[in-house]
Amino acid sequence: MSITKQAQAIRAQRHSSFKTAVLLSGLAIGAGLMFSVAQDARGATPVTNTFQVTATINSSCTVSGSNLNFGSAIDPLAAATPLDATSTLTVTCSNSTPYAVALNAGANAGGATNFSSRTMLSGASTLAYQLYLDSGRSTVWGDGTSSSSSKSGTGTGSAQSISVYGRIPSLANVVPGSYTDTVTVTVTY
Repeated sequence: MSITKQAQAIRAQRHSSFKTAVLLSGLAIGAGLMFSVAQDARGATPVTNTFQVTATINSSCTVSGSNLNFGSAIDPLAAATPLDATSTLTVTCSNSTPYAVALNAGANAGGATNFSSRTMLSGASTLAYQLYLDSGRSTVWGDGTSSSSSKSGTGTGSAQSISVYGRIPSLANVVPGSYTDTVTVTVTY
């Protein structure tokens, strides 16, 4: 073989060996990196922390009521007195919320706490009535002042029905007409 060809063969062999060495070095470095990453993942110390989850629930109440109707065709000469009627308040308060239901004296009593003067009007004519907490009609329903009481309860998150007991004590000398009054209901919670 000629020297030139021999030199070319040696160069080709060296070049091939160099390529192999570079390839093997690359593989070794890659394997080493993979091994290092795997080692880091297995040997890493975890970092932890906490955070708060919050919500604020407010107490809440609603109230509605049905009209208290003593009748629409009352004969004052034939009707027995006292004349009684009932209606219902519906109170809905959030669960475990304590509440109190108060009634004012009505629009025609001459003051919000004149409970003994509750009056319905028909023009200038008056008709006295009263509202009670109990079916025996012995406890005047008001706001807790002037010999009255309010109704206490605890919310369940569902509607609670509360009866209002009304009474017209007398129909003596009443003038015929359509009588009305407006009572304000207040729920304190």
